[in-house]
Amino acid sequence: MLKTYPTTFLLPKRLNLVSLVGRRDPDFAGSQRSSLSTDASLPAQPDPRQPILLVSHQATMAQSQSNSPPSPRPKVAYFPLGYKEAAQQWWTCVSSRQAERNVLSYVPFIREATSEITSSQLQDLAKSDPFGQRIWRSSMVQLAGKNRALNELAIERVGEQADDTLVMLHGYGAGLGFFYKNFEPLSRAPGWKLYALDMLGYGNSTRPNFRIHAKDPKEKIAEAEGWFIDALEEWRKARNIDKFTLLGHSLGGYLAVSYALKYPGRLNKLILASPVGIPEDPWAVNAEMPEPGESTLENEFTQDQESIVKGEPAGANAAFVRASPADKKAAASQPDITTTPPKRPIPNWLVWLWDANVSPFSIVRLAGPLGPRFVSGWTSRRFNHLPPDEKEALHTYSYALFRQKGSGEYVLPYLLAPGAYARSPVINRIREVGRQVIQPATETTPAIRETGLPVVFLYGENDWMDVAGGYAAEEKLKQRSREVLLHGTVEEKRNENGSAKVVVVRKAGHHLYLDNPEEFNYIIRKEMEDTRQRTLKLKEMAKE
Repeated sequence: MLKTYPTTFLLPKRLNLVSLVGRRDPDFAGSQRSSLSTDASLPAQPDPRQPILLVSHQATMAQSQSNSPPSPRPKVAYFPLGYKEAAQQWWTCVSSRQAERNVLSYVPFIREATSEITSSQLQDLAKSDPFGQRIWRSSMVQLAGKNRALNELAIERVGEQADDTLVMLHGYGAGLGFFYKNFEPLSRAPGWKLYALDMLGYGNSTRPNFRIHAKDPKEKIAEAEGWFIDALEEWRKARNIDKFTLLGHSLGGYLAVSYALKYPGRLNKLILASPVGIPEDPWAVNAEMPEPGESTLENEFTQDQESIVKGEPAGANAAFVRASPADKKAAASQPDITTTPPKRPIPNWLVWLWDANVSPFSIVRLAGPLGPRFVSGWTSRRFNHLPPDEKEALHTYSYALFRQKGSGEYVLPYLLAPGAYARSPVINRIREVGRQVIQPATETTPAIRETGLPVVFLYGENDWMDVAGGYAAEEKLKQRSREVLLHGTVEEKRNENGSAKVVVVRKAGHHLYLDNPEEFNYIIRKEMEDTRQRTLKLKEMAKE
């Protein structure tokens, strides 16, 4: 029998783990809070393999089966993993490296390139791969400074020249393994090499101490963004990549925009998958850290993915999905539109975390043997549409990442206010994406500027991110291109390359790359093909 472990922890400021668990986990509230028992007499826990329905879904089902009014607050299994199972996972948890490899094992056809692999084995792999011979390599790319290195997954087509590069960035707290359903389909494209990166301080990249030295609020934002995007630029130089296509999800999308603005001339295309921080919220921009009133962020913790991928469009984003293009543009141009995701009161525990500058992953680390149980509250909802073995692998991978030393996760309060509203909204900066000075002017030559950049916004039809922000950003980018075509020089008009569009992925939520990977991969492949044709065209022009 396993030992018992204390479960009382000291937390910063007014955050108390016991009250937090009691608020979200009724079973734990009535149990002994001084120790964790692994005895079989513990109350039975719900099967984690079963879908967990939202409170609203459960109430609707109950009402349909009875004429009596629904109960005001049905019980929800927020943390479906049992105490005994959680303690066992905590005790026997594999390393984050091994957890990443376990997830990658579900990528079909592509095999790891090792020093032991022979030419005959490569030929055998090529015969078994219907889309050509493809291999992947995992590396740690060292950067300047102490304890700075990026975890990299590279996928290439053996024996083919790669003229184009796709770089994939994950969202807040995640890692490159979350893209496991995208690697194989996207690597089918000839002429491409794929890289997936763990951002500095996340995943299996190194985790240096995260510190902000600036005093001015705007300088704090710039320093926080630079902590990540400077590392990305160092990585680009280390890999000797001239230009690439950048795909960022959620926080990765926000930082992708920041990279495009700070390091011009390095991107062929920008793909933003459910990017955070697009719309402007005056409170988030101007206030230091007030108590927020409402937000859609709670959906990230409560939305049931099974209902997302199998249900019909829900919430106000569905109005955009069904509306005509003209109606979408008209709605996006109005600052007081009502066609936004349903806003809900921010839970007290999230306000406490933000106010204390404590990341959600701090709770996982402090919880010790209860850590896997806390993580199961998120993974059971986010991955319950996947096969059981894949869901288990992603749960283990998530916990293995969340339990590591805190680092990049502490960026959140510097870039976003509670509720995921940006302190420097992308909508106010998007016009200048693809319009920066590449080479400053001299006494004899004028400045060389970028001539526009294709930008693609992707959202799930059940996304808790505001798709209206994407349409508003699209309109600003198109307006910038129209200005060049109307008032630019002959050369500027000839070289104009700016474009923008919004694409909504069906049967998907915020994690659209995982909710509906088939449609997501198809869209990205089309964008890669478009970029590839432009690359080939430029190569032909260079020969002439």
